Amino acid sequence: MYETINEANEAVLNEIKRARPRLVDVRPAADCIPVLREGKTLLHAGPPIAWADMTGPMQGAVLGAAMFEGWARDAEEAERLAASGAIRFTPCHDHSAVGPMGGITSASMPVLVVLNEVQGNMAFCNLNEGIGKVMRFGAFEGEVQTRLAWMRDVLGPVLSQALGMVPGGIDLSVLMAQAITMGDEFHQRNIAASALLLKLLAPDIAACEASTQHKEEVLRFLGRTDQFFLNVAMAYCKCVMDAGAAIEAGSIVTAMTRNGRDFGIRVSGTGKRWFTAPVNTPAGLFFTGFSQDDANPDIGDSAITETLGIGGAAMIAAPGVTRFVGAGGFSDALETSEEMREIYVDSSPMFQIPTWDFQAACLGLDVRRVVETGITPVINTGIAHRKAGIGQVGAGTVRPPRGCFEKALEAVAETVGVAVD
Repeated sequence: MYETINEANEAVLNEIKRARPRLVDVRPAADCIPVLREGKTLLHAGPPIAWADMTGPMQGAVLGAAMFEGWARDAEEAERLAASGAIRFTPCHDHSAVGPMGGITSASMPVLVVLNEVQGNMAFCNLNEGIGKVMRFGAFEGEVQTRLAWMRDVLGPVLSQALGMVPGGIDLSVLMAQAITMGDEFHQRNIAASALLLKLLAPDIAACEASTQHKEEVLRFLGRTDQFFLNVAMAYCKCVMDAGAAIEAGSIVTAMTRNGRDFGIRVSGTGKRWFTAPVNTPAGLFFTGFSQDDANPDIGDSAITETLGIGGAAMIAAPGVTRFVGAGGFSDALETSEEMREIYVDSSPMFQIPTWDFQAACLGLDVRRVVETGITPVINTGIAHRKAGIGQVGAGTVRPPRGCFEKALEAVAETVGVAVD
């Protein structure tokens, strides 16, 4: 169909640019993701992985989900259940979904529903739990269970009612185009986008049929959760990249993700095939009392933001983040984004960055350029403690292993059937 890789990539990029995802609902995960109706099944971040190979944060999140779903009375029983093989584990990415850090998503958890109004595909992501001890970073008892129940019983239903009052849902491209001019890069910093989302939803939250107490609880939670929009951005990026992947040709990366053991990528010309290599460990700044020795290896589906070309690739949009992740100052942010220009083949017409002289954010990560230049993407990320139950200990940056891109390029050359030029 395409005579060259470049022609195929152009088609992929056209579909990415055409995509127009809208946030339309919040629903229980099992309503949206059929596999979660099949017995004891959990979604996880990254390429496929077994219980025994999971690192502490993902195992901790599994224990939390098993207790939340009522499969186990306590952590010890949940661990025995997981080790017995009674729980089925499957990647979020295999089910049009993404999840931050451990990515663990179970049937009863509410998920964001994002609909691409142009191509018609959908994507899902669980809800951001806020700060403190949270399941996505591997905590699983006490306040974690209380919060998960509140999100299921209060936050999800209230958001669903509010979104039901918004005709056609919220146009996320417009919201994000505004937020990137306000200092967000959508991975480590989402303060502006979270505030804009709350601004749009607050009147409808106030008007919905929930009790006054529940509406107040939801508004307070959204008001203090600066990273709430991260999960929305992840679903947005997944929706966009899946639209591009539907072309089934070319050398554009359509997913980057990690499970704590392997870093995995997918490429437009090779469908849902995973190309993996051992993950690296993030480096950055740590909370008081923690150090690099405590850091868990790279984990989470949130690198879908860098897959699109925001997050670390758009570091220049959020120079304040560079200090938080230990990367320096404005000149370092500029250098990072300029370096990323070497491996992305296009730019996004939606996301113009004032601090980059209104240049548009990167778009179209090409495995050929990664292999040719030796430059790998910069990923902004939170850092989880390597042991289950402790949670987040810092934030920083990490790069993927080059090996997965080399494997992907070999596969593109073998299977696409066009000249790799």
